[in-house]
Amino acid sequence: MNRGDRERPRPSRLRGWGGVTAMAVACVLTAALALLPLQRVSDATLGIHDDGPRGPAAAEPARAESCERPEASRARPSRTGGPTLKRIKSRTDKPRKLIVGIDQNSYRWGYRDPATGSLEGFDIDLVRAIAADLMGDPEAVVFRAIPTNRRVQAIDSGEVDMVVRTMTITCDRIREVAFSTAYFETGQQLLVPKGSPITGHDASLKGRRVCAAAGSTALAELEAESHGADISTTVPNQLDCLVRLQLGEVDAVVTDSALAAGQAAQDPMVELVGEPFTEEFYGVAMRKDAKDLVARVNQVLVEYRKDGWERSYGKWLKAGLGKSPGPPPATYRD
Repeated sequence: MNRGDRERPRPSRLRGWGGVTAMAVACVLTAALALLPLQRVSDATLGIHDDGPRGPAAAEPARAESCERPEASRARPSRTGGPTLKRIKSRTDKPRKLIVGIDQNSYRWGYRDPATGSLEGFDIDLVRAIAADLMGDPEAVVFRAIPTNRRVQAIDSGEVDMVVRTMTITCDRIREVAFSTAYFETGQQLLVPKGSPITGHDASLKGRRVCAAAGSTALAELEAESHGADISTTVPNQLDCLVRLQLGEVDAVVTDSALAAGQAAQDPMVELVGEPFTEEFYGVAMRKDAKDLVARVNQVLVEYRKDGWERSYGKWLKAGLGKSPGPPPATYRD
């Protein structure tokens, strides 16, 4: 892709926590987060709902033959309302709330703090900024925990109004859902145990067991170029890959470098290797016919890029990814 004046340095490699105390905290946090999918008793009290349809995940379509700049949004920023936003605000629920699909298992992105029980992370900050603008209250949100392989299905079925869940904008996905402008840039990378002979997305993967989440960009990239890896292990949620890596059931995990940095922070015994081998962007996903909602979210992002993005990056991501690269610039198709 010709990025022209959009070229920016990639995020730096993870910086380890260091110190026995930090290692102990990381291990405790890993155990707590690994159990999150089982803790459904307190979900309702936190505004989290994961009781949506449990049918088979929507099948991934074939790769688009050609696609340029999928991160370019189809709706320019606007404060004007429309039918989608009107429907959301006219729900009979009181108080009326935005319904957002999120992850509650990805440390520093969307996770439940084991000490406080509250939802925290970079994606959660963005959700609250969107709710503040659309609903007039950052707390006017119903969070629904959505597995990686059900993100598109949850949007299409109307289970959620949008998904804010480290969701990569791809050529395949823009045929199924509409995206906001990009709010984060990342790339696929390998997470392995320290001392592993695996050096990256290369020949060192031959014969190695590699895990990726079903329906993820990581799995699609592995299927396109496996380098001889065994990619038979797929899971509904990315955190499940980390658990399998810790148990020795797989030799490596492929995921976004930004997510992998959070996982490495949870477990000091794993590390990122090689360089990111793709260029990808996260976006807020909505229904394809919700152009008015996409335009409004894009307007929120215009303001969020000015200062909210940097504050959130400093709080959640700087420790793992280093100096802020800044938010990706907004691009549009029309």
